[in-house]
Amino acid sequence: MTTVMPKQPPVFNLPNQLTAARLVLGIVLFVFIERHLWIGSIIIFALAATTDWLDGYLARRQGLVSTLGRNLDPLVDKVVVCGAYIFLLPVANSGVAAWMVTVVVGRELIITGLRSFMEMSGATFGADWLGKIKMVLQCVTLFAIFGFLARAQALGTESPEVGWEILRDGSIYAMLLATALSGLQYLWRAFQMLKPADY
Repeated sequence: MTTVMPKQPPVFNLPNQLTAARLVLGIVLFVFIERHLWIGSIIIFALAATTDWLDGYLARRQGLVSTLGRNLDPLVDKVVVCGAYIFLLPVANSGVAAWMVTVVVGRELIITGLRSFMEMSGATFGADWLGKIKMVLQCVTLFAIFGFLARAQALGTESPEVGWEILRDGSIYAMLLATALSGLQYLWRAFQMLKPADY
């Protein structure tokens, strides 16, 4: 008896094209950050975030969910977000320190490797609610940082009104907390799945 494998959608479908476009937008974003073009950074990152939502929506709506898309989409997200934080490191008054970027990038590398191992072992290891909150806060924090820097640039000063600093710093620490907690939650889930039954 011949087993019929489910047909995969074409590789270059619209959702995957949007994912690829997000990677290009990420490269443009890095250039803008390096050149301190903060309004442009806000616009480009907003476009990238829109494609992130749109590619998933279209993939589900049109039945174009593919193995490539399921793996490529979160990988591109991590490249864009982690790259943005790395490029912000040398920017004065960004509020970003080396240890903060290490938490963000380290968490993504560890959990991506762990997820690949778990899924190769046949376990389902997708994003949970805390991981999604982490991603939202990482994006909100980038908008807060870009807004802070854009406002400072418009005023010709290193630091704008105190409200902007509170928004920036509050976003950064909330994001770091969610990033660390979601990483620990993934590690705990993996431990529960991998431990012997009689442990």
